[in-house]
Amino acid sequence: MRKSGLYEKKEDVPILTHPLFLCSKDKKNLIFLGFALTYPYLCPVMDVYAFDFDGTLTRHDSLVEFIRFVKGEKEFLKCFLRYSPQLVAMKIGLYPNWKVKRQVFNYCFGGMTEAVFEAYCTQFAQSKAAIMRPAGLEKIRTLLKEGNCDIVVVSASVENWVRPFFGEMASSMKFLCTQVEVKEGRLTGRFLTKNCFGKEKVARLRSLYPNRKEIVLTAYGDSRGDKEMLDYANEGYYKPFR
Repeated sequence: MRKSGLYEKKEDVPILTHPLFLCSKDKKNLIFLGFALTYPYLCPVMDVYAFDFDGTLTRHDSLVEFIRFVKGEKEFLKCFLRYSPQLVAMKIGLYPNWKVKRQVFNYCFGGMTEAVFEAYCTQFAQSKAAIMRPAGLEKIRTLLKEGNCDIVVVSASVENWVRPFFGEMASSMKFLCTQVEVKEGRLTGRFLTKNCFGKEKVARLRSLYPNRKEIVLTAYGDSRGDKEMLDYANEGYYKPFR
């Protein structure tokens, strides 16, 4: 794999730059040797590591765990019984993933103040740290220590509860996750962004890195929602941290 700091050639045809001379032994004459050959270059190639969150870096689906954490077991069961027809239809491909997710999210959190929601997200990450896969976190720590690369979490889960799981590391990472809509200090129950699933993961990466030739992409995923991202990467790893 090419590493950060190397350069990608624009073309394979060399160009002539400056002439080369050799001084004669008597130091009175210059002997012409020819021209130096160089290759034109574009820009530095950067290593980018893209991680799916749910299932790849976690042991469980974080939305399910978050609802259970905030609402309690009774309300959690009530919610999923209410939307069980849509959930079953989604599992067999008859109902859009993003639609049922939005309905469940709106039912559970629509109208909640942003401050309370943020507090729940922080508490959730602190109390449920055990859902994270140690090998995945260690990989991120190692990459951050080595430096000279971008680490991106690409997830359909909401950034508000995803980011706190990484603690101090989060400030050195990028997050391409679902964004919630807030109006007058309260969650509307809707999302500002498309569900970051399947092709949308590639679209988000392309938006962040519009020139594909400038990056060497390594991706990590665990489900059909990651297939397009894994195919798009230079190197893709399926269920790597188990």
